[in-house]
Amino acid sequence: MTYAINGWTALAEPTRRSIFERLLDRPASVSEIAANLPISRPAVSQHLKVLKDAGLVADTPAGKQRIYRVDPAGLAAFRAELDLFWSRALTTYKTIAEQSGEKT
Repeated sequence: MTYAINGWTALAEPTRRSIFERLLDRPASVSEIAANLPISRPAVSQHLKVLKDAGLVADTPAGKQRIYRVDPAGLAAFRAELDLFWSRALTTYKTIAEQSGEKT
């Protein structure tokens, strides 16, 4: 079974979220990221692949390494999804609260 990779699923995993948060501060290589985590470089690479597939990070070659950074376009798209989610949730909450108020 194949699952769609999006910002929600990518950031649901705590290690990926930690990697993403580190990249919010500054771009970094796999080695730099792995140096601050209790997982191997290959594991960091796998997490970065998921984040990249979700459109949240991008990479550029730098010699033998790749430098990963937050992708502003992907982050903006995910932010739009979050805004839509919360807008719908709050609208539903308001409707339910108003209906409850009418019953009393």
